[in-house]
Amino acid sequence: MALLSSADKAPPGRRKPRRAPTWPIVVASLTAAAAVTLIGYLLWPTFRAEQAGDPGRIPIEVGATLFNVPTDAFRIKVQKHSGPQERVDLNFSYPSLDPPAKPKHVSVDGAGEIAQPIDRIFLSIAAHHDAMSPETRLRSIFPRYLEPAAQSAPDGLTKRTFREGTPYAAEDLFTATTPALAARCTRDGVTPGMCLSERRIDGTDLTFRFPRQWLSQWQDLAAALDRLTAQLHGSRG
Repeated sequence: MALLSSADKAPPGRRKPRRAPTWPIVVASLTAAAAVTLIGYLLWPTFRAEQAGDPGRIPIEVGATLFNVPTDAFRIKVQKHSGPQERVDLNFSYPSLDPPAKPKHVSVDGAGEIAQPIDRIFLSIAAHHDAMSPETRLRSIFPRYLEPAAQSAPDGLTKRTFREGTPYAAEDLFTATTPALAARCTRDGVTPGMCLSERRIDGTDLTFRFPRQWLSQWQDLAAALDRLTAQLHGSRG
């Protein structure tokens, strides 16, 4: 009879279990690590862009008309996004036409001691939906309410006064041809007079608001409005 080896004599419960191969686990771990590294590399520019803040300009579409607006020029936070909008409200420093700097914090006690200069052009861009154009109002509507006599202001600017009892009472109309300018202005009173100047571009009306006192340098102002329009609506500029 053949002799049994010691391994054959060992009871079944005492046999050493066979180890599962470890290479599939190692390969899976290396694959997962490589995938995580690749995803992090691909997303890294996005993370950096978010840390850098909003882009310098935002493309918007108002009245099917494209504008490229500086991010910091928006006056209303909910309007600060790209894509179609019905209206946007902006403001710019004058004469630089840059978006205004963020206001410095002023204590309540010192607020009355610091006089805030008026150095802003306020601009609203809105879809006109085929409403009467600013040019038509200037030619056909305003003359019905103006005093007959016109006053010549310095350097080619003409002033016309609206009659009392009309929808534009206590306002004056200033016009010039070279460069072109038309502005309807309230008169100085408790608060400084303000002017409103409108123009139409494709499907939108642009409404500029600025202090009446700037009309003392109206040629520079008219050139600034043209330049600002060109900066926002590149196809015209």
